[in-house]
Amino acid sequence: MPTGRLEEIVDRQGRAGPFGYLRSFVEALKPRPADIVLSKRDASAYELVVIGTPVWAGSVSSLVRAYLVANRARLKQVAFFCSFGRRGEQLALAQMHALAGKSPLAECKITTREARHGEASQVLCDFAARLERKLSDVRGSETER
Repeated sequence: MPTGRLEEIVDRQGRAGPFGYLRSFVEALKPRPADIVLSKRDASAYELVVIGTPVWAGSVSSLVRAYLVANRARLKQVAFFCSFGRRGEQLALAQMHALAGKSPLAECKITTREARHGEASQVLCDFAARLERKLSDVRGSETER
């Protein structure tokens, strides 16, 4: 299985400027998936797909919503992370869970404050360690069968 690949979710339309911001806000409130470019990589080729989103108006971003809708059937195991200002992280993660149709192995929430003050590194290290433990547990239970 392939390991350690990064893929950006690419929007077919730009989001720059006030109209891009407004469109993002409306898509978060509706909630509607964005029109994204098809993934270059097949999600089913990976044991685990880690998916991250900014929180937009208390919701998962429309780009991540579109990715999860398009790849739901191909995702074997998932983990989620989100970045947020003041609130909305619980709802965004719950939406990701529902859209993926499966429970994540781990979740991570990073505040704007943590990112600005260099505190996100420890939060991300803890997230990675939880993922390693969970994957090890899953692999161990599969070999016992």
